[in-house]
Amino acid sequence: MNVPQARIYWESTGEPSGIPVLYLHGGPGGSLGNGGYRKRHDHTRFRTIGLDQRGCGKSTPTVQEDLDHLSENTTQALIEDIEAVREHLGIQRWIVTGVSWGSTLALAYALKYPARVLGIALVAVTTTSLDEVQWITEDVGRIFPEAWNEFFEAANTKPGERVVEAYARRLAGEDRNDARRAALSWDRWESTHISLDPNWEPGALFDDERERMTFALLVAHYWANDGFLTNGQEIIPRIHELNGIPGYLIHGRRDISGPAVTAWQLHRRWPSSHLVVIEDEGHGGPSSMAALSEAVENIAGMI
Repeated sequence: MNVPQARIYWESTGEPSGIPVLYLHGGPGGSLGNGGYRKRHDHTRFRTIGLDQRGCGKSTPTVQEDLDHLSENTTQALIEDIEAVREHLGIQRWIVTGVSWGSTLALAYALKYPARVLGIALVAVTTTSLDEVQWITEDVGRIFPEAWNEFFEAANTKPGERVVEAYARRLAGEDRNDARRAALSWDRWESTHISLDPNWEPGALFDDERERMTFALLVAHYWANDGFLTNGQEIIPRIHELNGIPGYLIHGRRDISGPAVTAWQLHRRWPSSHLVVIEDEGHGGPSSMAALSEAVENIAGMI
């Protein structure tokens, strides 16, 4: 069987000779979207690089077209994709930024390739640990019991199966109609646990079915495997290895999906980091993004 070659979509904005800034999107499977990240940094001073992570957005093949090789879509593979882009562009070192899942990937990348990182600036900080996955897929149901019960009942779990594992199984299954139903249930749950965010707007996260299924499939796949960061690869116990690299951990106090405790734990173990708590925001927002731009400026000032 021929294995399709992964082709990673990337784009570059700003001054070609400027300070390189890498942006890693959320999800997994969220993609670069409409490219709003391009506006966050001074185009005369920075070169901003974004990429659609493996299997989503404009990268090919999409996960929907390549289910047979889903097992190869891992955090370790994404890290090497990032390195391939860096080498292709001839960049020696860059400032690494990320939002939500992108913050997990940014930290995992920096831990693998610290010599390539000038600094790190993150919003809606996650590490995709077992505890965080347990919280967002099960324990946060204590706040939204009605919606979580619907989410649980729609999961169709097998004996001994976690809710997230049931969704991961169905979303990647041969019955694509069942996968569509699972994606709808997943979308409703995602819309619920972010609903206390002051910037939340009612409605589905994704109107486009293909985007909805790609997002749900990749999120469930990564979460069911605890971010592929287990057996000594967990981020929090290793974060001290990044001491000396400047870091900014920007997090909304009202983030119910991913409580601020993760950012706080990282900050306590990473002396060269700064914890920035945005009191009136949840899982990202305009003030958080403004803080991200400021953090990148601050890191650039240290170079």
